[in-house]
Amino acid sequence: MKRIIVGISGATGAIYGVRALMQLRGMPDVETHLVVTESGLKTLEMEVDMPLSAIAALAHASHDAKDVAAPVASGSFPADGMIVAPCSVRSLSAIAYGQTDTLLARAADCILKQRRPLVLMLREAPLHAGHIRSMQMVTEMGGIVFPASPVFYTKPQGIEAMVDETVARALDLLGIQTKALKRWRAS
Repeated sequence: MKRIIVGISGATGAIYGVRALMQLRGMPDVETHLVVTESGLKTLEMEVDMPLSAIAALAHASHDAKDVAAPVASGSFPADGMIVAPCSVRSLSAIAYGQTDTLLARAADCILKQRRPLVLMLREAPLHAGHIRSMQMVTEMGGIVFPASPVFYTKPQGIEAMVDETVARALDLLGIQTKALKRWRAS
């Protein structure tokens, strides 16, 4: 059984986190733990036509973002990895600088210190030098900055297909293969 922490922060693109939960929910060997930041809650309300209770029900456990004593806030929690989808620059910066005053940043910090995979689906543009320095710092700590950039060689048939493929590529970095992933095949 793999345990994956799914974080949803306040950047636009909350559908990435929801679709990650949906893809993982169908896998009997994956247990998910959801953390949604305060800004993430607002973004979900604006962008996703699902009540928060339905989104939380996609996860095996949901943790309050203010509860820095939740199980996922400890390095002893046996998580196999974490994805933050979408990841705002605010969350990226908190992780880069070790500002662990929210559960999302604390859980990511634990993942990094335990040398487990952390995938941050960054959803901000344009970027200034401070953002790029934060990305570099997280990368040097072992995290993976994965800008939510869809591929087009798969000829996606709409937004949902593009989102699912992008999420599948990010989950692949956690060692999880989903049916939504279409690998490159040169002709």
